[in-house]
This record gives sequence, C-alpha cells and structure tokens, in this order.
Amino acid sequence: MTSPLRILLLSAYDASSHRHWRQQLVQRFGQHQWQVLTLKPRHFAWRMAGNALNFQAKYDELLLQPYDRLLATSMTDLSTLRGLYPHLGQIPNTLYFHENQFAYPVNRQQQGLVALQLRSLLAGAVADRLVFNSAYNRDSYWQGVADFCQRMPDGIPTELLSQLQRKSTVLPVPLATDCGEDQTTNRAQNAPIEVVWNHRWEHDKGPETLLELLRLCQARTPAQPALRFHVLGQQFRQQPAAFDAITQDHADQCLHLGHVASRAEYLAILRRADVVLSTAHHDFQGLAMLEAVACGCRPLAPNRLVYPELYPSPNLYPSTPDDPSQEARAILAQLDQVLAVPLPPVHCHWSHLQRDYECLLQHEGLD
Repeated sequence: MTSPLRILLLSAYDASSHRHWRQQLVQRFGQHQWQVLTLKPRHFAWRMAGNALNFQAKYDELLLQPYDRLLATSMTDLSTLRGLYPHLGQIPNTLYFHENQFAYPVNRQQQGLVALQLRSLLAGAVADRLVFNSAYNRDSYWQGVADFCQRMPDGIPTELLSQLQRKSTVLPVPLATDCGEDQTTNRAQNAPIEVVWNHRWEHDKGPETLLELLRLCQARTPAQPALRFHVLGQQFRQQPAAFDAITQDHADQCLHLGHVASRAEYLAILRRADVVLSTAHHDFQGLAMLEAVACGCRPLAPNRLVYPELYPSPNLYPSTPDDPSQEARAILAQLDQVLAVPLPPVHCHWSHLQRDYECLLQHEGLD
C-alpha cells in the first residue's frame, strides 16, 4: 500500500473531455490528496497565451503550497508556471495531451498559432513525462515539432525531438464506468437503421458531410432500408451554416436533434442505436465514438486521424475531407454492410487502464 500523495492537477482549458478525465482520476484514486485548479474554457486565444497569469491571479496561495506530484493538461503553460513557482519544478511533472497544437485542421489555424505551438513545445521540454491519449496524438505532436524546428532560422537544440520522444507514452482517457463493458444490440428485423452522430456542433467535426448524407438519405426510395438519425452533441451560440440547414430541412429524419442534457437519456440513445458515425476533421481519441461502441453501436468513421488505430478497415470509409459529397456517398455505401461487422473491442475501460494510471501517479514506468 503506497502512501497518499499530494497531487496538484492543473486544467488550463477545462473543456468537457478534460473535465471528464480529471473528475474520473480524483474519484478513482481518492486515497490521494488532490488539489485541482481549473480555468474556464472560453476566450481560447487569451487562455492559451495567458493561462500562467490566469492561474497566478486566481490561485496564487494554492500554487505556493507544497506538493508531491504535478499533473497538468497540455494547454497549461508549464514552463512559465515553473518560473513563477520554482518549487513546482522540484517535483515529478507530467503533461497530459488531450490534443496538440500542431495537428489542428488548416481552417482552424489562427493568428498566433506559431506562438501557441512554441509554448506547447516548451511545456513538453520542461515536463518529466509526456502522456498522450492516442498514438495518433503522440505521432502528430512529434511530426509537428520536427516541422516546427525545421522552419525556425536557428538555435534549436539538436536533441530536442529525441528528448521529447524518449519521455513520451500513450495512455487513453478511460471511459466512464456507466458505459459498461457489455456490448449488446436489440435491433428488430426490418426496423429502421438508427445512426448516432454525437459530436460538438463545430466546423472541425465535418457537419457538411453530415448534411450531404442527410440529403442523400432524403432521396432514398421506399424499397431501400429506412435510416433515422440522432444528431446529438454540444451546441454553441454560433454554429456552422450546415447545422442550420440540418435543423431547418432535415428535422423529420432525426429522432433526436440537439444536445441531450440527461446522461441517462444520452446513454439510452446510444444503447438503442445501431451505428455511431464520425465525419470529423479533428479527433485525437474520439471519446464520444468509443462510448457509443461500448454501448453497442457499430462505428463508422473516416480513414484518418485516430480512427485507423481504433477500428478495423470494414468500419472505415474512404477519407476525402475536401469533398463532403463524396464522403457522404462513401458513408451511405457502407452503412448497410457495417451492421454485419462484429463490434470492435474497446480497450479504454478502467479494467484495462487502472494499473497504468497508478504507475503514472507514482511516476513509475508504464506497462
């Protein structure tokens, strides 16, 4: 039995997936003394540039306290924080990557991206350990660092990338226990095929492809299998025009359209549906997809991003992100066939990850 640790956990942009991860850690390892400090997920550019100052302004006294471990999300400006609080540099430091600033789609890039990438690189350089939620996340970070260093005029340490690689490992975000590990389906013969699309209502989730798919389905003949959709996910005040078109013109094809606030109702939808669909241009682990698969949905995802490491080829459709119409046709061609494909295993349950997270907190080698 190990002694309880005083653990400082910093979440610099506490979005829903980050919150899910940290809450599970605290609940799962309640024997430790956790000090969790978070910043609201808003004003993205300012939060990424100024979170060290944000933390100091809000939590100075708590940051001055002694701790045994420091665990921070990768959006945390760890290098500046360690300068402001030198004692934090004297304890084991782990940086957890839910995403990385080198692998955002081109249309998501913004002014100041180079500065954000540099801050991410510096945080990685000072951390003792870098932990990524997928191999895709890790590899795209490494490639991004390599490309970044090649673009800079001079002064990059020759061993920087290899140092980052040596201290990198992969450890997924675990699924919540309420997803269960039983994958069962209760679809009645000749019933409509129910498809879940459960992602944020933002550009990087590929809503244009979803819209094209709904248009194709609208034109299907009565002789073809009926398709019904659950278009779920977090919504925002401003959203891509594709969602306006879906809401206005395709609501009759949707059994659910919009965010489902009740976790129990959300899981019930996943358990009744047949297929979970991704059209994403940006996904580092695809937790929403994994939850649905754990609840019995067959995944259907583009052959890009993290998906090839999670799902076999019958669950992947050809990737043509610049041509939503072509992707929609590819999805429709595979929808019927994917129902006959066995459910792929999901290895993100706590039963698979408990030991590795224990090693992470103890700062031991991971399996």
